[in-house]
Amino acid sequence: MSDCQSLGDCDDARIERLYEYLDGALSHDDLVEIKEHLEGCPECAGEHDLECVIRSVVKRSCTEEAPQTLKANILAQISQIQSVDH
Repeated sequence: MSDCQSLGDCDDARIERLYEYLDGALSHDDLVEIKEHLEGCPECAGEHDLECVIRSVVKRSCTEEAPQTLKANILAQISQIQSVDH
């Protein structure tokens, strides 16, 4: 049984380490420790999987381009606001 399961919940420090794990910001020993923990703790594994999905969606969203009509409308509104201010 993992320490998270025995405590009934993962603490904020454990979750923060999960983010560092996903960012590749841990030492080799810490990476091994977190990986082993994820294999034995369904709660942390679920949190890991959810964060992976969120990161994937955000990454995909950052590469999509806005439609030309949206860009044109925004530029037109900016021009209109600038002409009123001057």
